[in-house]
Amino acid sequence: MSAPSMAETTHTLNRPPRSKWWREIGWRHIVGVVAVIYAVFPLVFAANIALTPGAGISNTSDLFGNVGWGNFTYLFTDSQSFFVRWIANTLVVGCTTAIGTVLMGAAASYAFSRFRFRGRRFTLSALLVIQMFPQMLAFVAIFLLLTALGEVIPVLGMNSLIALICVYLGGALGANTYLMYGFFNTVPQEIDEAAKIDGATHAQIFWTIILRLVAPVLAVAGLLSFISSFSEYIIAKLVLTEAPNYTLAVALYSFVADPMNPHWGWFAAGALIAAIPVLVLFLFLQRYIVSGLTSGAVKG
Repeated sequence: MSAPSMAETTHTLNRPPRSKWWREIGWRHIVGVVAVIYAVFPLVFAANIALTPGAGISNTSDLFGNVGWGNFTYLFTDSQSFFVRWIANTLVVGCTTAIGTVLMGAAASYAFSRFRFRGRRFTLSALLVIQMFPQMLAFVAIFLLLTALGEVIPVLGMNSLIALICVYLGGALGANTYLMYGFFNTVPQEIDEAAKIDGATHAQIFWTIILRLVAPVLAVAGLLSFISSFSEYIIAKLVLTEAPNYTLAVALYSFVADPMNPHWGWFAAGALIAAIPVLVLFLFLQRYIVSGLTSGAVKG
């Protein structure tokens, strides 16, 4: 047998004792494995129901014992299913709400951070208090308001995706403005002053400089807004009254709303497909979410 090389000897000497490794690092691997199993189990259970013809919550014993694509086929091919349209409706509502939320919150946060005006502190405090109350508490007022508006402007009345987007945007300013405001304050005002010396206006500073530096918080606000509107049920169910205009949250619940004849296979298949847009958006925005303000300012 050949003698161990110098590199192998050095690696053996530098390796910490096994007990110390378990104390400092090893237990984290165990926690990570348990967390992954805990997170993956619901997905496996939903996939099992979606791929098992005629399966339900309580009558599925064999894991992937009888695999079939009938539930997915129904969603996309049956004449009574509007699943493709439901996906389109949800994406339109989610993307529009996210973009509107980011633009409104960023503009308001920039004004609160850079300008000094009467009522500034009171308005910030009011926004903080408003976001303590969930939007669903106003569903009665929303119903009466949309019913009255629908008689004058039908596109802003009941059963309208535009009306639903307006309702979501109406409650989006409070939470996101206060979230972005603290992030805007971390951007040095010397950057604004240097841009003003070069002749830049407030609009040019906001669109070309500030928004690039606060990209991480914009990504977080947009992602949270998209997920919130994507999965919201109560207000969407209140506003949307006809099946072709449903969003995915309302549509999926309609599959299991009848306790005598629930279609859990359709529900599970639709839920798995509905998770894809959120996952793709998160992966796309991940590099913005994990990046810091300092690195963004240096690279910008």
